[in-house]
Order: sequence, then C-alpha cells, then structure tokens
Amino acid sequence: MGKKNYALCITRTCGSGGTEIGKMLAKQLGIDLYDRKLLRVASDDSGINEELFARADQDTKKTILYKVSKSVYNGEKIPPESGNFLSDRNLFEFQARVLHGLLKKESFVVLGRAADFVLAEEPTAISIFLTASPEACFQREMELLQSDELAVNRHIRSINSYRSDYYKYHTGKKWKNVENYDLCLRTDVLGYQGCVDVIVNYLETRLGGKAARK
Repeated sequence: MGKKNYALCITRTCGSGGTEIGKMLAKQLGIDLYDRKLLRVASDDSGINEELFARADQDTKKTILYKVSKSVYNGEKIPPESGNFLSDRNLFEFQARVLHGLLKKESFVVLGRAADFVLAEEPTAISIFLTASPEACFQREMELLQSDELAVNRHIRSINSYRSDYYKYHTGKKWKNVENYDLCLRTDVLGYQGCVDVIVNYLETRLGGKAARK
C-alpha cells in the first residue's frame, strides 16, 4: 500500500472478542494498537495528566446528562483559560486530535473511543463493528471473569450500555447502527482469524496493494 497510512477503527460488543481481534490485526500487520494507550499519548500531547482523561470518562458515565444529552465532537478545542478546559468534551477533543495526528505518522488499530466517527472524513480510515450472539458473548465473558451467571450478565449489560451511551453522547449517533461502519462482522460465525482475514482483505481492496504482514 505504499506510504499511505491507514486506521482500523474497531467498535465491539462486550464478549465478541474485539480486543483480541484488534491485537491479532496489529500483530499480523506490524502496526500499533491503541486503546487506553491512547490516553497516555493524549496526556503527553496536551500536558494533562492521564488520570484526568480516565476520570472524565468515569465522571461522564455517572451523570444523568450523559444519558439524556450529547456533546457531538466538531473539532472545536476549548482554550485553557476556560472553566470547561478539563470537561469531558475537551478531553475527547484532545484524543480526537491525537488520532488525526497519529494517522499522519503511522498506521494503527484503535479500539473504541468513537474513532470511526472522529476519523470519518479520512479516506484511509476503515470502521469495523464486531459482535457475536448473546450466547457466545456470555460464554467468553464467563471464561474470562470466572463468576456466576448473574454477575456475568450484569457485566455484559453494563459494558454495552456504557459503550452505547459514550458513542451517542460524543457522536449523536446510535452505536449499533450498521450505517456507521464499513464492515459489520459476527465473530462467532467467522472466528477470530476469519475476521482478521476479512478485514485485511477489505483493507487491501479498499486501499489497493498488499498490506504489510509480519
């Protein structure tokens, strides 16, 4: 693919194995994966302590406003003298700015963070939604958490609710709307490596040429 940098923006339901697939993609393509690591990069870039980014996520998650409102990112940055400088909206903007900056320097995989929306105007950004049947998601989380059925189901509902609310709040769009994504894949049908193969093939078809592989 020459020198064109690309971003694989992965959105995933809890238990679908999206994080593992993201790691497999990054390894196969020889590129970095960003998730919470993105917070550290954003922290270095902005000079704001990483804990403030993480706290903004958690504080926003707890508010009623988060449930009933939205703060759609439009590229605006609030100046430091503003009382809202450390608001969730401004911290989200810093992360968005980091994603755009990274794409100028390298190819990468990014998990969550509404990256598909942030990079929607970038021609080399590919958005992917990964999900699986409720039964498959439950089985995977049960193996990971080693907890009782009630706790696992509660965990899955909580994670999916948070991801849906976060996406709606920052983008104004519905998290599971297929129109938001280039690819929507069932991980329990294709398998993890099968999903990786489909994504890599789509990447090569979309951008032309052969994707770098380790």
